[in-house]
Amino acid sequence: MDRRVKYTKQVIKESFLRLLQKKDITKISVMELCKECDINRATFYRYYVDIFDLFGKLKDEFILEVRESYKQYDYNTYKLHDYILALLKTCLNNKEFVKLLFNDKNGIVLFNEILEDAYQICKYKWQNIFPRVSDDIQEYTTTYIFNGTLGVVNYWVQNDFDKDIDTVALIIQDLCYSGINKIIYNI
Repeated sequence: MDRRVKYTKQVIKESFLRLLQKKDITKISVMELCKECDINRATFYRYYVDIFDLFGKLKDEFILEVRESYKQYDYNTYKLHDYILALLKTCLNNKEFVKLLFNDKNGIVLFNEILEDAYQICKYKWQNIFPRVSDDIQEYTTTYIFNGTLGVVNYWVQNDFDKDIDTVALIIQDLCYSGINKIIYNI
């Protein structure tokens, strides 16, 4: 990608995120965004159809970044901690966007989409390790674990990324493997 194009898209993204911190996406106009980032409307329309297209592309870039971070791991040697770290690192690399996602009621839906890859990997692994556990029970268990993970990530984001990623990853891993026993009862 041309350096100027990359720079322009970055300026648009940063300006858009600043505006989203102040107001709802439905209240942001292309004209207002262009004024904020000091570009003309033709430049904006060269890359995006409208504000929602911009948001969608930012969301898609984020999901792609998470999926790329997962690719470094092999399904067969899956370790939950590795996937959690990959997700948390990507969140830290996109702090402002992630904060906005969790402030938006649609953010949880987006994170479900992001976690879907890890969810499928986990199910695949468990089906091979625990073949006698019914698909129904595996589905309930996986759903419980991933919704809990989503809740912990949400709490971490709402607390302005207050803990380092290793600590959060360990909390999630311990909760997934031991439930509250290890944390509460130190078992």
